[in-house]
Amino acid sequence: MSFNLAHIWESMGLLGKVIAAVLLAMGIASIGVVVERLLAFSRSAKESIQFAQKATPLLRSWEVETLLTTAKAHKSSALARLFAAIVERYIGGFETVEGKITPVELARNEAERQKEQLGAELRRGMSVLASVGSVAPFVGLLGTVVGIIAAFQGIASTGSGGLGAVSAGIAEALIETAFGLMVAIPAVLFFNYLTARVNSIELALARSAGELLDEMEARYVPPSSSRDSDVGERRAA
Repeated sequence: MSFNLAHIWESMGLLGKVIAAVLLAMGIASIGVVVERLLAFSRSAKESIQFAQKATPLLRSWEVETLLTTAKAHKSSALARLFAAIVERYIGGFETVEGKITPVELARNEAERQKEQLGAELRRGMSVLASVGSVAPFVGLLGTVVGIIAAFQGIASTGSGGLGAVSAGIAEALIETAFGLMVAIPAVLFFNYLTARVNSIELALARSAGELLDEMEARYVPPSSSRDSDVGERRAA
């Protein structure tokens, strides 16, 4: 007994072919999302390592202007983008705020906004995998129902229930079911894998942002404190 996909395709009805085409499109979309996300994560990880190596000595010497320039040069790195936004808001806070809120608080608020934005960008396209993983089996089931209907139509047209009358419809039904599962299972597995990768990246970003903000808070000197010390020195004189 030979298994001829071309023959099964030719024997399918129009609706069965449409369902198979939809499943194929879902599979291609899933592959596209997985490849794009893996490449993006790989690029981001590589640039983040390079940025971290450059940023460490700059943080120790507290060269924030150079740190900002370095971070902006690594546009594919999620870590660099987060640092750039935080440092830029911190530097700008000295110029725009007069005692109402400190630059460190501004930087902390910016860090929260950036973490949310980066999290959304890291998950870009993953809703496609979730949708394909949940919908593809039902699309395959619809193809199964269509194939069974075709099998009963074969019985009705021949007036007998022999194997020849139902084989084409049964084959179509089973192929559609298998195709739906072949599309759904990898989509679910890759969705879970990518979700774990995103969670790991978000945890690393939160830890790095916290360390940067702690450093900012430790080094920040309120303008009022410096003015008070100047006044005290003049009075003592």
